[in-house]
Amino acid sequence: MEEVLHKFQDLKIQLAEITSATNNFNDEKNYIGGGGFGKVYKGEVSHSKGRSIVAIKRLDRNKDQDQGDREFLKEITMLSQYKHENLISLLGFCFQEGEAILVYELASNGSLEGHLGSSELTWSKRIKICLDVAKRLRHLHDPRGTHQRLIHCDVKSGNILLDDRWNAKIADFGFSTMGPAKELESTVINLAAGTLGYCDPKYAMTNTLTKESAVYSFGVVLFEILCGRLCYRRGDGRVQKILVPTWTTKYEQKKLNDIIFKHPTPDQTMDQRTLATFSDIAYQCLKKHREDRPKMAEVVTKLEAALRYQEV
Repeated sequence: MEEVLHKFQDLKIQLAEITSATNNFNDEKNYIGGGGFGKVYKGEVSHSKGRSIVAIKRLDRNKDQDQGDREFLKEITMLSQYKHENLISLLGFCFQEGEAILVYELASNGSLEGHLGSSELTWSKRIKICLDVAKRLRHLHDPRGTHQRLIHCDVKSGNILLDDRWNAKIADFGFSTMGPAKELESTVINLAAGTLGYCDPKYAMTNTLTKESAVYSFGVVLFEILCGRLCYRRGDGRVQKILVPTWTTKYEQKKLNDIIFKHPTPDQTMDQRTLATFSDIAYQCLKKHREDRPKMAEVVTKLEAALRYQEV
């Protein structure tokens, strides 16, 4: 590991500085979130781009260390190679004294997951967030061969972060997979990863991952934005029901009004052309057969049209 990380010397941050910035990883003062990787803290450190308040993600070393190290290294490699305005920036890392820590730019509004039911997100903001993510996925799926294709294996609202201007940035590339560039169909055999409810059913069944798998997951996020809630219902600490089949059935029955987010602000309604365009592309992303799903370039075009209708 140390040998591989040597080429990223400019990103190294000393453990002592991170410990000081987080008050020794204080859960009461500095904790801002967590996930499968571990806990995330807020703190001010010096990094590759200067000094600022950042998000500090600490690997949980009680979990599978080999798997954790692979995700840690992949995150550094991916985010060093792929840079985009809608991709969360990696500012540094620490691999010292048994700790594996990643340091990112701070997305002050947290994840999209926490705002799905918020009245603060107007329909225009909601569509703009989707458009930001779609443009980034289009870039990663680049068919022109300007870089290796990258397939994000865990597209979900929890991995879409929002900055202070509500610009969306994709995060968490620990499960991501490289695919060959210039090929119309990139298929990678990979152990099924991802999150229940968002995972492409074909991927879960066959372990064959394609860029269309990410399209499916993004379609789930589009419906979450439309419905103002997560794609599953929890109870007793576990997922009890996946809502995606209900949502697609309502679309087919032309009963979207039964599930669409009811914005509490009276003047916040979705234009009917916007609703038709937005719901149609979301539904197309969830097609059972991968070849029937749209390319991300088409998704971008449809979302741009939906945003124009709503703003007019």
